[in-house]
Amino acid sequence: MNYETGIIRDDQVVLDYEGQERRAKRRRWIIIGAVVLVALLVAFMLLRPKAAPPADAGKKQAPSVTVVVPGRQTVDSVVSANGNLGARREMPVGVAGEGGMVARVLVEPGQWVGAGQVLATIDRRVQTQQAASLGSQIAVAQADARLAQANLERAQALVKNGFISKAQIDQLTATRDAANARARVAGANYQQSLASNSRLDIRAPAAGLVLERRVEPGQIVSAGSGMLFRMAKGGEMEMLARLGEADLARMHTGLAATVTPVGSTDSIKGQVWQVSPVIDPQTRQGIVRIAVPYSGAIRPGGFAEAKIVGGVANVPLLPQSAVQSDDKGNYVYIVDGNNKVVRRDVKVGDVGDSGVTIMAGLSGQERVVLSAGAFLNPGETVVPQRAKL
Repeated sequence: MNYETGIIRDDQVVLDYEGQERRAKRRRWIIIGAVVLVALLVAFMLLRPKAAPPADAGKKQAPSVTVVVPGRQTVDSVVSANGNLGARREMPVGVAGEGGMVARVLVEPGQWVGAGQVLATIDRRVQTQQAASLGSQIAVAQADARLAQANLERAQALVKNGFISKAQIDQLTATRDAANARARVAGANYQQSLASNSRLDIRAPAAGLVLERRVEPGQIVSAGSGMLFRMAKGGEMEMLARLGEADLARMHTGLAATVTPVGSTDSIKGQVWQVSPVIDPQTRQGIVRIAVPYSGAIRPGGFAEAKIVGGVANVPLLPQSAVQSDDKGNYVYIVDGNNKVVRRDVKVGDVGDSGVTIMAGLSGQERVVLSAGAFLNPGETVVPQRAKL
């Protein structure tokens, strides 16, 4: 074994203690430097001044909206209303005589009939025999009257010769007069029977349109059976338009109107013929009756819309896109002097190709949002962009 400074050799293994110590020191300094560097980096991140946020940060940009100033225009003052359709003069038809079993029904709903036309007949076999019996009684009474007259004439011829007294002449005269009276009574009874039999026919009281049939052959009817047919006199129809009291005050007879039944595209020209003199205290509405001619589109009991022209008015006119509606009614959005959105309730008049007439709620000088009103909220700030109508 050999010994040298700092080096020990044993079985070819060399342990360099000084080299290991230098390498250990180097690793400690590297670790210390890395820790210091991380500490300096953290301190720099924590202590560096923060950048100031932009001046408009956190502010929402106001949306741009298109607005119009409608002004006022002279348009037809049209009042819209809803109501039911019906016959202008409705005629219920029932049994006028004693009644009986219905033999035939000769008409159907929707059929036009003339005045006095037979609608249904009632079996009259018994009544016919009764009339024949009364007719025979006329012949018997007339024969008795002729015989009494002949007896009277023969007696008058004998009275001059004194074979017949004056008292007998008076008696024969009374017999003759009574026979004539019985003949007249028999004739009157016969005519009454014929008149009663004629009333067994159920007839139309006037010319018109059959609306409803409530009787069938074999049915037993009488004066207490009620209505068997329902008719519209002359086929004339009407609409019962319901209007608020403010609109009702502008109505008068003779105003032109257009009636459109629900489910139909046909518009029928009509005319106001009666304005209700009273207002329903519950609904605050009155009835305006609009006469219309017969049309296949009109069915009594149906629903219709009417437009009544009540003169002219100077009102704002807006595009349909500007008018909104909800459960509270119709409204528009306007932009006030502070560029904030404000809801304004309006009353809408006629709606046509040219736009929507605003009967109340606007003066015409407001800035009205033209469209996109559904995306705005009251109080929201906007940037208005004015457009021309």
